[in-house]
Amino acid sequence: MTWTPVCTIHAILPDTGVCALVEGRHVAVFRIGLRQLYAIDNVDPTCGASVLSRGLVGSMSGRTVVASPLYKNHFDLATGECLEAPEHSVRTHPVRMEGEQVLVACG
Repeated sequence: MTWTPVCTIHAILPDTGVCALVEGRHVAVFRIGLRQLYAIDNVDPTCGASVLSRGLVGSMSGRTVVASPLYKNHFDLATGECLEAPEHSVRTHPVRMEGEQVLVACG
């Protein structure tokens, strides 16, 4: 597994996301609270636009989710599952920190 540095933790405001290009994939990296990180595909499967990193982060039924800014579908950040239409689920990616650096692996 190859880990790609994407940014420092300080580049992601709490409860927001950023987009990164990791091994040719558009990946949305989210920071929840101070240090919890998630990474999912950034492309909204409903329309093919690379926008999920710009969605609103929240909670639904005890799950941490992001709402697509276009179609408002909710994606579970831990599993990538689309709550409204599971057939539109996205991939998750391993994410970790080394010091202050956020790293993501695709593969």
